[in-house]
Amino acid sequence: MGVETRCPACPPRGSQDAGAPVTPTAFALPASRSAKADPHLIADDERRFAAIAAHLDTTVAALSARRDALRRQPGGSGQAVLERDLEIHRVSARLRTLSRYGPDLALGRIVRTGDPEPEYIGRFGLTDGDGRQLLIDWRSPAAEPFFAATHAHPLGLHSRRRYRWLGGRVDDYWDEVFGAEDAEARHAALDEESAFLAGLGAARTPRMRDVLSTLQADQDAIIRAPSDGALVVDGGPGTGKTVVALHRAAYLLYADPRLAPGRGGVLFVGPHEPYLAYVADVLPSLGEDGVLTCTVRDLVPEGAYAREESDPEVSRLKASATLVRAVEAAVRVFEEPPGTALVVDTPAAQVVLTPTDWADAFAAAEPGTPHNEAREQVWDALVETVLARVETDEVPERMLRRFLARDEQLVRVFSRAWPLLDPGFVVSSLWSVPALLRRCAPELGAAELELLRRTDPEAWTADDLPLLDAARRRLGDPDAAARRRRRAAEVAAERDERSRVVDDLIAADDSDLKLMTMLRGEDAQYSLSGREDEEPLEHRDTLAGPFAHVVVDEAQELTDAQWLMLLARCPSRSFTIVGDRAQARHGFSESWTQRLARIGLTRVREERLRINYRTPAEIMAEAETAIRSAVPDAVIPVSVRRSGIPVRRAAVAERDRIVREWLGEHPEGTACVIGDATFPDSVRVRSLRAEAVKGLEFDLVIVVAPETWPAGVTGAVDRYVAMARATRELVILSDTGTGAARAEPARASG
Repeated sequence: MGVETRCPACPPRGSQDAGAPVTPTAFALPASRSAKADPHLIADDERRFAAIAAHLDTTVAALSARRDALRRQPGGSGQAVLERDLEIHRVSARLRTLSRYGPDLALGRIVRTGDPEPEYIGRFGLTDGDGRQLLIDWRSPAAEPFFAATHAHPLGLHSRRRYRWLGGRVDDYWDEVFGAEDAEARHAALDEESAFLAGLGAARTPRMRDVLSTLQADQDAIIRAPSDGALVVDGGPGTGKTVVALHRAAYLLYADPRLAPGRGGVLFVGPHEPYLAYVADVLPSLGEDGVLTCTVRDLVPEGAYAREESDPEVSRLKASATLVRAVEAAVRVFEEPPGTALVVDTPAAQVVLTPTDWADAFAAAEPGTPHNEAREQVWDALVETVLARVETDEVPERMLRRFLARDEQLVRVFSRAWPLLDPGFVVSSLWSVPALLRRCAPELGAAELELLRRTDPEAWTADDLPLLDAARRRLGDPDAAARRRRRAAEVAAERDERSRVVDDLIAADDSDLKLMTMLRGEDAQYSLSGREDEEPLEHRDTLAGPFAHVVVDEAQELTDAQWLMLLARCPSRSFTIVGDRAQARHGFSESWTQRLARIGLTRVREERLRINYRTPAEIMAEAETAIRSAVPDAVIPVSVRRSGIPVRRAAVAERDRIVREWLGEHPEGTACVIGDATFPDSVRVRSLRAEAVKGLEFDLVIVVAPETWPAGVTGAVDRYVAMARATRELVILSDTGTGAARAEPARASG
C-alpha cells in the first residue's frame, strides 16, 4: 500500500490552534512512513495534541488538590461525612479516568463539507478553560459520522482521519476523502481501509485491545440503537459481538438518561471469568467505571463454589422454569395459618385466636413483600387482633406488646406457621423431601422426582443457582426488619439532636432578620435530614438490581432458569442480547424470538453481524467443516482477510515444541492450548477448556485431540469455537498426525 505525500483531508494550514506553539512530539512515525511526518500534514494535529496535554495536566493538578483538601477535612458525622466521602469518590474516579491518557484520548478527526475547521473525536469530551471544545465525545450525535460515514453515505463529511497510538504517540494515521473521484482521493480511501485491516492483524495481548477508533458502520449503528425492549445482536465468530456489547453499554449510559446510575444503571453479564478478565480494561478506557460486570455464577453467593452438574438429565430438568416456580410454591407451604384456635393469656384478659383470626393476620402481608420481611407484618396484625379484644386502659399498650413478644406459646405457634427461612433450606428441602417436590412441581413424573433426589441436598451445582436466587428473592433478608427498627431508632435520635441544635441556633440569633428561623422551614429540614430512608451501603447486594438495562454476551448458552435470574433484575425488560445460535453447546433449534418469548421477553428486535473481522479465511474453512457436521444450517460469517498461513496438523507429542518455537519467533502476541489440562497456564500461553474460550482471541490456537471431544452438537460446537479463536495460526494436534506433519516447523505469521 502506498503512502500519501499530500493530505487531501487536511484543512488549510494554520486554520486552528494558530496561536499555540508546535511541539512535534506526538508523532513517532517509522522511517517507512516518513512522508506522513511532513509538517504540512501534521502541524495542526500537533497543536491540538499539545492543547489536550496541557489541559489534562491542569485539570489533573486541580483535581488532585481538590481530593487532598477533601481528605484533610475534619471527620464530622452523619450527612456531612457521607457527602464528603461521595465527593472524594467522584473526584478520584475522574482522576483515574484522566490519568489513563494523554493526547491519545483523540481517536481521529473529521472535516465537514464546506467547513475547513477539523473536529477532533475523543474517548470522552474535553473543553478547555476558554470554552473551546478540544474533543467531542465519541458517543455524542456530533461524532456519529466519524464511525458511520461511508462513500455511499458520507453524512456531510469531506474527510476523516484515524490515528493509531503506540506508547502514547501516533505511529500511523490514515486519511479518507468522501465525494471525490480523483485518484488521490481513491488512494486515501484505500489507505483508510488499511487502518482497520492493520488493526485486525496486530498481535493480541492478555487484555482485549482497543478497537474504538476502527469501529465499523454496521457495528456503530447497533451500538447507537434505542434501549427500549430487547435488542438481539446475532453473529458468528469474529464479527465483533463483544465489541458491540461493551461499547453499547458505555454509549447507553452516556446517551440514555433512563439508564443513569441513580436510576438503575447497567449490568453486563459475561460467560466466564477469563472473559471478564480479558475485557476488564475496555469500559474504563471508554470513560465508564459505572457498569457492573459479572457472570451468572456471581449473582448468588453459592456460585463461587458450586460444581458442574454431572447428570445431563438432571441439568435439563433444573434448566427449565418449572423448578424455579416450585420455589415459590415451596415457600407458600411454610406460610400456612394454624387450623386450630389458640388461647392467649394476657395481663388484661384471655384472648382466643381462631383459625379465621390467623388467616386474616396472614392475609395482612402486603403483596410482593418477601417472606421474611412480611413476617413482621403478620405478627403486627396478630398483635393488633389481641389488643382489640382487651382493655388497654388497665394495662398500657406498650407493656402488652412486650408481653406478647415474650409469650413462648404464641411465639412458638407463630414461628411454626410463618418461620424465618433460609434460601438453602428451601431449595435443599425440594431435593430431600420427595413429598414437598411432588406438591410443588406436580407436572414432574415419578422417575423425574427420583432423579432429582439428593443424599447431600446442599452439595450445590451450577444448575441450582437459579433456584437459590429465586428463593433468596422470595424470602428476602431475615435481618431486614431488625435493621429497619435499629435505623428508625437512630433516625429518631438524630432528629432529636438536630432539633436541639436548631433550637440553640435560633435562641442565639440576635440579628434583625432572624435568619436562623429559616432552619425550621420545610426545605431546610429536608436538606438537613439527608438520606435517612436509604439502606446503608454495607447491606446492599449490588448485583441484586433492579437495573435499567442488562447486556448479556454469549446469551445462546443461557437456560430458561438463568434467564429468569436476569429478568428479575431488569423490570423494564431493556436488554442487549448478544450471541450466536450456531455456538450453543446444547443446541438452539428455535429462533431468538421464539426462545425469548418462552421466558417472557416479547418486544424483541434482531440485528445480524455477517462479517468475520478476526478469523482468517483459511481457519474459518476448517472451523466451518467442524460445525456443519452437527449444525447444517449454521450461519457462517464471511472472513474479510486471509493470513496466507494454512491450518497445520501435528501429533500431540509435538505440543511443547510448537509452543516453544512460536514463543521464540514471536516476541509479542498470545497463544492458547485448548483441550489439554496438563499444559501449564502462563501469561502469554493460556491453557483453557473449550467451553471457557468463548469471547476470547489469540494469535496462535493449538487444539488438542479434538477427535476425543464429546460427540454430537456439544463436541462440534466446542471444536468450532476453539478453532475460530485464532487470529493468525491454527494447529490441530492428534495422535493420528503423520510423520510429515510432526516434522513441519512452526510457521512465522508474516
